[in-house]
Amino acid sequence: MSTQLVGVIAMAGLFGLILLRVPVAIAMGLTGFLGYAAIDGWDRALITAGSTPYDLTDKYSLTVVPLFILMGAVATRSGISDDLYRAANALFSGFRGSLAMGTVGACAGFGAICGSSLATAATMTRVAVPQMRSYGYDERLATGVVASGGILGVLIPPSVVLVIYAIMAEEGVPQLFAAALFPGLALAFFHILVIGAMGVFQPQRVPKSAGIGLLPRLLELRRLWKMVILFAIAVGGIYSGFMSPTEAAAVAAFVAIVIGFVTRNLNWSGLVDSLLETVWTTGTLFFIVIGAFLFSYFMALTQLPNALTIWAQGLGTEPWIVILMMVAFYVFLGFFLDAISMILITVPVFLPLAEAVGYDGIWFGILVLVAVEVGMITPPVGLNIFVIRAQMPDIALKDVYWGIVPFLSAHFGLIAVLLLIPSIALWLPNLLY
Repeated sequence: MSTQLVGVIAMAGLFGLILLRVPVAIAMGLTGFLGYAAIDGWDRALITAGSTPYDLTDKYSLTVVPLFILMGAVATRSGISDDLYRAANALFSGFRGSLAMGTVGACAGFGAICGSSLATAATMTRVAVPQMRSYGYDERLATGVVASGGILGVLIPPSVVLVIYAIMAEEGVPQLFAAALFPGLALAFFHILVIGAMGVFQPQRVPKSAGIGLLPRLLELRRLWKMVILFAIAVGGIYSGFMSPTEAAAVAAFVAIVIGFVTRNLNWSGLVDSLLETVWTTGTLFFIVIGAFLFSYFMALTQLPNALTIWAQGLGTEPWIVILMMVAFYVFLGFFLDAISMILITVPVFLPLAEAVGYDGIWFGILVLVAVEVGMITPPVGLNIFVIRAQMPDIALKDVYWGIVPFLSAHFGLIAVLLLIPSIALWLPNLLY
C-alpha cells in the first residue's frame, strides 16, 4: 500500500471520528499516531508521540497565546463592550440603521482586544440585540449583524487564531497581524454597506435614529480610550518593532488588569475568573495543537500534500480555481468544526498546494481565516448562531439563520477582493517587514 493511499484512508478515518463526536484533539492525535506507525513502524511512532508535546510547548512563540486570551478575558469583564457600543452608536447616529452599524463597529473594536468570534458574538448579543429590538429593528437583522460581525473578532488583530496559523504555517506573527488589518477593516466596511443597502430597499426593517450634535458625539467617543490604549500596546507595539508579540501581549494583559481595577469594573473575583478561563482555554488549545502536530508530521510522511500539488498542476486549471475549491471545502467543514480545528487539520495539506500554484503563505492565511469563519455562520451548524440562540432563546432559530444571509455577501465579497487585489493583505507587511 502506497504512503499516499495510507494518507487518504487516514483523512477519511479522521473525519469519521469527528462525525462520531470524538474530540478533535484526540481524533487528530490518534489518526496521526496510527498512520505514522503504519508507515514508519511502532518505535518511530512512539518516539514522535513522546517528543511532540515537549517540542511544541517549548516554542517561545506559543507564549503569546495565553497572554492574549487573558487580555480578552479581562477586557470582557471590564465593561469595555458597553463603552464600545455606545461610542460606535454615537459615531453613526443620524443614519438609517445606526444601531446596526454601531454594532459592527463595536464588534470590530471588541474583536481587536478579544480575538475570539464566539466571545465577541456572545458579548455583543447581550449588549446590542436588546437595544435594537427596543428601537424596532427586525429580529433577523439584529441577530444576523451580531453573528456575522462577531467574525471580525478573529480577523482584526490581535487574533489567537492567527497565532495558531502562524505556528502551523511557520510564518511570522507580526507579518500576519499586519496582513489582517486592512482586510478586517474592509470586512467591517462591507457590513456597513450591506446595512445601508437594506435601509434603502427594506426601510421597514432598518429604523432611522435621531442624530446628535458634534459635542455630544465627541463626548461619547471618549469612551474608546480603553480600547485605544490596549490596541496601541498590543498591535502598535508589534507594528513599530518596539515589542515582540509576546512582550506586547504581556504588557497589554497587565494594562487591561490595571484599567479594570482603576475604573472599578474589575474586582478580585473577576480577575480570578479571568485567570481560570485563561488556563482552561489555553490548556484546551494546546491539547488540540499537540494532536494537530502529530497529524501534521504524519501528513508530511505520506507525501500527500506533494501528490495533491502534482495533481492540481496536472489539471492545468487557473490557480484561482484551485483556491476557490479550497474555500468551498472550508465552508463545508464549517458545518461541523470550529475555526481552529479546521486550520489545524487542513493547513498541512492545503498550504503547500497554495504555495505551489503561486500564492503567498501570509496571504493564504488571511484567506483561510475568512473562509473558515464563513463556516461559523452558515447552517446547519454555525457555532456563532448557536451562541446567539443560547443568549436569546425567545428568538426562533430560523430567524437567526435568515438574518445571516444578507451578510454572507460581505464575506464572499472580501474573498473576491483578496483574489483580485492580493495587495490588500500584503502591502502593509511588505512595507513594515
